Amino acid sequence: MKDHGLVADSLMPDSPLSREDPMSSDRSDPSHTLPAESEGIARQRIRVTLRMLGSLLLGGVAIMGSVLVFRQGLLPLIDTVFQPSPAWLSVFRRAGIILVATAGYWAYVHWHEKRKATELQLQPAPLILGGLGGAALVALPLAMLFAFGAYEVVLFRGASPALLGVAALIGIAATLEELVYRCLLFRLLERAWGTIAALAVQTVLFAVPHMENLAHGTPGDIAAMLISVTMLGLLWGGLFVLTRNLWVVAANHAAWNFTILLSGVPLSGIEDWRTVAPLESRYAGPNWLTGGMFGPESSLLVFVSATVVVVLLLRAARRQGAFLKPAA
Repeated sequence: MKDHGLVADSLMPDSPLSREDPMSSDRSDPSHTLPAESEGIARQRIRVTLRMLGSLLLGGVAIMGSVLVFRQGLLPLIDTVFQPSPAWLSVFRRAGIILVATAGYWAYVHWHEKRKATELQLQPAPLILGGLGGAALVALPLAMLFAFGAYEVVLFRGASPALLGVAALIGIAATLEELVYRCLLFRLLERAWGTIAALAVQTVLFAVPHMENLAHGTPGDIAAMLISVTMLGLLWGGLFVLTRNLWVVAANHAAWNFTILLSGVPLSGIEDWRTVAPLESRYAGPNWLTGGMFGPESSLLVFVSATVVVVLLLRAARRQGAFLKPAA
């Protein structure tokens, strides 16, 4: 009977057990829980970011350290033991850089991330399509610039054997950039902060180093270059989101650069290779149309065409569910 009395008392309006418990009130009041939850989320974001930075440092050491060991150790050893001709030594150097950089990245993914490096899988058909797409994407606005008279052909030299060496250098540079900026930097940023934030950050970090190509440019030249290269970072970042494959994006990047070289105008502000281009060309239009010192990549026409493709790529990637949310 005593137990039943307690139950009855608890149901009465004036019962002490029916009065509101201050502790339970605090737990149900969002004003008390939200600050604690916000602090927990903030700490989690900090932990995620610190882990990402640590992984980024480790991956960078794996890639660039492998290249350094090859160039300073293995390549001189090959030269000493086998004494190849300068041409063959150049072949060994170029092929070796790509191989050891890729091997360093694979080792980082295999032992640190403990997963298969699926982004390194060779896919011939998508790779060819990526290369053709990169060439076509810049060839069309280039043809329009020649048609509009913004560029003029001064001389037709024809193909030169030196183009093979330049093509190899362009391919190596494009592959290394995609390995560092998309496979490593973008992917780790995306895992921590989500796809949208990662795209924004990696495009800026991709554009800034290109400023050294315009050491003598005006502020206007530099601003136009930063805007255009930022869009290119979005282009190749979006292609990586859609394909998740290094070689497809590297082929697109390399084909883009080589197509510009063939036209005889500056490539990303670099004048060195214009002498081996099949065409000798000159500007005959305003900088906003020709691209000025940086070349067609800063042309408004090229920028617009690249922007359209970026929008299409990102829409296709979103439809496929390829966008990731932040870890925290």
